[in-house]
Amino acid sequence: MSEIGAAMALLKDEVDIVIPTIRSLDFLEMWRPFFQPYHLIIIQDGDPSKIIKVPEGFDYEFYNRNDINRILGPKASCISFLDSACRCFAFLISKKKYIFTIDDDCFVAKDPSGKEINALEQHIKTLLTPSTPYFFNTLYDPYREGADFVRGYPFSLREGSPTAVSHGLWLNIPDYDAPTQLVKPRERNTRYVDAVVTIPKKALYPMCAMNLAFDRELIGPAMYFGLFGDGQPIGRYDDMFAGWCSKVICDHLGFGVKTGLPYIWHSKASNPFINLKKEYNGLFWQEEAIPFFQSVTFPKDCTNAQLCYIELAKQIKVKAFQDRPLLLQAG
Repeated sequence: MSEIGAAMALLKDEVDIVIPTIRSLDFLEMWRPFFQPYHLIIIQDGDPSKIIKVPEGFDYEFYNRNDINRILGPKASCISFLDSACRCFAFLISKKKYIFTIDDDCFVAKDPSGKEINALEQHIKTLLTPSTPYFFNTLYDPYREGADFVRGYPFSLREGSPTAVSHGLWLNIPDYDAPTQLVKPRERNTRYVDAVVTIPKKALYPMCAMNLAFDRELIGPAMYFGLFGDGQPIGRYDDMFAGWCSKVICDHLGFGVKTGLPYIWHSKASNPFINLKKEYNGLFWQEEAIPFFQSVTFPKDCTNAQLCYIELAKQIKVKAFQDRPLLLQAG
């Protein structure tokens, strides 16, 4: 049995599936063949008195805002309210090595042959396969069956780096910002690219949390989505913020971030007018934030994700966004 095959046999004991939701989880019926053996952590956003129905036969924990307040006490304010960033509470309480998080409007996609895609399995395979952040291989992932390192690729780098983040993509509704949604209201993604690529060192990317997996032991403390929910001046940047933070930390620690497979079917677009109201301030703020993250460096004694995140929070307070209370809190 290959290393991946051996690890996959242990999958159900090493993965938590995290789902933030405001509605009954009928979508799990489609995922039952893939999710039922595993443990789910469901975080209810919004009104905790609303009844959320979970289909029978799943092994799960369920938490709402009352539970978050009870468990975290005065520190509960660090978990966004009315925001899918409430999933961070599950990241906090999980004791598993890997997290796979998916939104409740994401369904099972099919590859071009018509076969249903087991997104969870693909994410784990990606996380168990090394990354190549220091040198790009023109055949994309050189560890994939049927591929290898091309001529001219340094032999000293062929061992690769541990993969900390697996970022999946979407068929049907793309993850667009509000202005793009308004310009292209009927655009749908029908292109299936059968590839996984490592995002190069020093390159940032827009991380979407609706189809995402990561290694908690390597990068968990950096997967904090900040405060972008109810009462905050900027919305819909929670996963972007976590993506920028986790990427600069991965770069420092020598971990890899991959994007591409697996695809899920994103079933519905959010309201672009509501999104624009949430995003408007962020469209300007990101032009300040991204150069800051591009310039971040860490001292040598930052040897794990927790120490790096503490250092990053200090730099956010001292060097940038001093007129942005949201960022000070999120950091």
